[in-house]
Amino acid sequence: NAAFDTAKVYFKAGHEALRSTGWEGDYSTMLDLCSDGANACFLTGDFVSMNDLIDEVLSKDIDTKEKYRVSEIKVKSLLTVGKVNESIDAALDFRRQLGLPAPQKKSASKFTITREYIRVKKLLKDKTAEDIANLPELDDELYEMGQRMNEHLATSVYLVEPTMLPLVIFQSVTTSLKHGLSPTSSPAFARLGLLLCGPFGKPHEGREMAKAAELIVEQPGMRRITSKTIFVAQSFCYHWTEPLQDTVTPLLEGCQKGLEIGDTDSACSCLVVRSYCLYFTGRPLESIQEELEATIEVMTQLRQDARKLRIVILLATVKKLRGIDTEAGDEKMDSLLATAAATGNFSLAAFVNSMKLEVFVIFQQWEEAIELVQKSGNVRLALTSAFNTVRYTFLQTLTYFKAAQTASGKKRKQMKKCGKTTLKVIQGWAKNGNVNVVHYLYILDAELAVLNGKNNKAKKSFSAAITTSSRNGFLQDRALAHELASA
Repeated sequence: NAAFDTAKVYFKAGHEALRSTGWEGDYSTMLDLCSDGANACFLTGDFVSMNDLIDEVLSKDIDTKEKYRVSEIKVKSLLTVGKVNESIDAALDFRRQLGLPAPQKKSASKFTITREYIRVKKLLKDKTAEDIANLPELDDELYEMGQRMNEHLATSVYLVEPTMLPLVIFQSVTTSLKHGLSPTSSPAFARLGLLLCGPFGKPHEGREMAKAAELIVEQPGMRRITSKTIFVAQSFCYHWTEPLQDTVTPLLEGCQKGLEIGDTDSACSCLVVRSYCLYFTGRPLESIQEELEATIEVMTQLRQDARKLRIVILLATVKKLRGIDTEAGDEKMDSLLATAAATGNFSLAAFVNSMKLEVFVIFQQWEEAIELVQKSGNVRLALTSAFNTVRYTFLQTLTYFKAAQTASGKKRKQMKKCGKTTLKVIQGWAKNGNVNVVHYLYILDAELAVLNGKNNKAKKSFSAAITTSSRNGFLQDRALAHELASA
């Protein structure tokens, strides 16, 4: 951020030089100094100066379009410091000031989501990724501003109101299909891929949308959105049909590209997902801890408070598994759950609960695990399409089967039924080509066989789980299969 530090100094000097007569004597220059200065302050973590410049512009009686740059910085900065609901309100309000439609800030019904999906499907018709990437360029400034606000909305509603996400995505895709492509079209189509891969169970169609997003980025003028496109495609689309390990290198590249162009939000988002992928694919815990501690330092410097919390959760988990600062880690996780409850941040709560379940399962604390599963809510919705939700569903199913094995009567039947229900979800993913769940299914088949008293089948399934997890690079799951087999 050295360049932005230098730029901030010059913007401030210019602002001070014109302050007394700036808005009356050189209106255009003053607007640029405030808007670009606010952006430089945001990128360097000087939020006090940033807010002063934003408020100065917003207080002026000028055209709404001229307030766009500072309004966007306001939306981004609120999200960066964890004020997610305020960020959503600011983005929705600005879209309405532009005279553009904006969804209501409330849960969307399945009927509404399905209706809007059908409308988008009709617009898409049989378009390939190449057809989409060759759409004309958007040349309407108003729609472009609205698209960029939707881009930020998509990030925010994912955290606190995930049922709104499809509506924001459908709106962005519809605008691109009707009015043309802009840099925001790339993450919009990647997010459509997110929906298709996860909730709609159409991963191959989702991959086509992710491919369209990548082709759009290759076109002139689209560089600023490169990091975010990589983040969405690699975090939410490709792991449904490709090995999870294959996302690690692209996510690091996405982080590097984001830092190069000043997109620190997307850069840090790439870092978060990459860190979890390293954990899920069995990187040694000591190595992960060192990297996480370094990542926290970087995110602290960049004022990436909200994203840093995801790293803090993973670090507490890793240290717990290593027997380091366990009480402090437990207190931190409980504190984060309290914060999530107070702010309505379902995504944060889901991250915490999924990693708490991780620890309970690895330590085979099945009573604590089933208690957590029963009170965690809909984690798959809160972490829509992320690999974390795939992992959680596996651990959830395993916990149900373990609970059934030690229960009797009605409770045994109930736990077995719950386990078989979530097992079908994972089987559906495998049927659609998810190579990352194959060893999960062997482990679950083994535990179901144990539950049904079929010990020979259980032994064969555990053996297959060990072989498959080793071959596919899930080393910690190979260890888990060994432990479960010997229990």
